Amino acid sequence: MDANQTHYCMCPTAGQLSAEEQQRLAGHKAALLSSAKWTVGEVITVRFLEGAPELQRRVREVAEEWTKLANLTLDFRNAGPTDIRIAFSQGDGSWSYLGKMCRQIDQPKPTMNYGWLTPDSPDDEVRRVVLHEFGHALGLIHEHQNPKGGGIDWNRAAVISDLSGPPNNWDEATIENNMFKKYSDVIATDVDRLSIMMYPIPLAWTRDGTSAGLNGKLSDSDKAFIATNYPR
Repeated sequence: MDANQTHYCMCPTAGQLSAEEQQRLAGHKAALLSSAKWTVGEVITVRFLEGAPELQRRVREVAEEWTKLANLTLDFRNAGPTDIRIAFSQGDGSWSYLGKMCRQIDQPKPTMNYGWLTPDSPDDEVRRVVLHEFGHALGLIHEHQNPKGGGIDWNRAAVISDLSGPPNNWDEATIENNMFKKYSDVIATDVDRLSIMMYPIPLAWTRDGTSAGLNGKLSDSDKAFIATNYPR
């Protein structure tokens, strides 16, 4: 896998928010499942801010794979205030706020973006990216930041070199937040390297032999975990 050709999802940081939004988010420990978790049985409203109708349909169908497992409902609407607001801003990366954090973002700003999906994107790429971003939208963090992982011995220079260049072009703060930051206040199981929430990790990025592939579907652990945390 060539990391320089791989698009990576990012979770928004406080620096990307207005002062008012930062204040509203102060009660959340940023990007942590335990504080971002939805109420079991909750209806989450969703709308597209843009995008071709057929691409919207494909995104919606993939997103609903999660709610076949979780006791949550995604209520897609055509207008009005909603919890999740989806954009397709090319060049802005793919990202999502975690769980209920989206409710603290001013309307009608997007709370989720698909920065490289287009009507021509193959089905496996749409499925991989949408499952990942809606995992975030249900409150899941990146799996490599799971505190039960015991830590990865990163080759920081290699990670920074690759992610600071195209196609990601991340600054060091974004790399720190999405690659090296560890969370503590989470509901978690042992690290699952097959999880849809796991980043692809090239061997060159680590000093301890850790690596992971480009996962394109929900793992057995993903399915069990989301069903346990949002039981029917």
